[in-house]
Amino acid sequence: MPAMSRSPNRKPAPARLPLKEEIIRPTFRRERSAYKRGIWPVAGCDEAGRGPLAGPVVAAAVVLDPDRVPRGLNDSKKLTFAEREKLYARICATAEVGVAFASPARIDRDNILQASLWALAQAVAALPCRPKLVYVDGRDRIKVPCDCEPVISGDALVLSIAAASIVAKVTRDRLMMQIGAAHPGYGFERHMGYSVPEHFAALQRLGPTIHHRRSFSPVAIADGLMAPPPADDSALGLPL
Repeated sequence: MPAMSRSPNRKPAPARLPLKEEIIRPTFRRERSAYKRGIWPVAGCDEAGRGPLAGPVVAAAVVLDPDRVPRGLNDSKKLTFAEREKLYARICATAEVGVAFASPARIDRDNILQASLWALAQAVAALPCRPKLVYVDGRDRIKVPCDCEPVISGDALVLSIAAASIVAKVTRDRLMMQIGAAHPGYGFERHMGYSVPEHFAALQRLGPTIHHRRSFSPVAIADGLMAPPPADDSALGLPL
């Protein structure tokens, strides 16, 4: 029987799209590769609090124990409050941890990027051990006395950085809750200093605290250091 040929008018079936997006989780691949090459300790670094209008930047550095890596580590932004708290306790019980703070005064003096990089380097210096390699979240290297490799979206790719993101986030959230108790009316314990309507309203009503970053325009406006922006383009004399 002759083989059947496909009709020339028949269109190929369309390619099927995946039903779900691929879930990307951090791995220990980079750290384990370094370990096999004789490079150890290896630290991961991350920070929390670049964007808020108030409070410090908190940086953390973590050296995970290859034999006791806590399960469930992930980018802190992808975890619930309860998950972060539980993992924070596990990280502190099994890993080497260093933490550092960049105050609002340093942020105002140096700018947010330089203050954050300084805090990351200080967190590495605060580690009980001296790492031979540091992976840091982002695109910028930090000033440390060892090799440093930036990893863009590192908190979603490298387990040590994910662990550092959890330590930094939990530490900062706890601090902002304390600041909220000391300065009632601002809601720091809820929004952690970020730019939300509740925070803007409190700034207008109560003015900035010593914990606010006066180099950030909403705070400078509330403090009378900067004129508010025009309501619309017509106020600038621009064509509509």
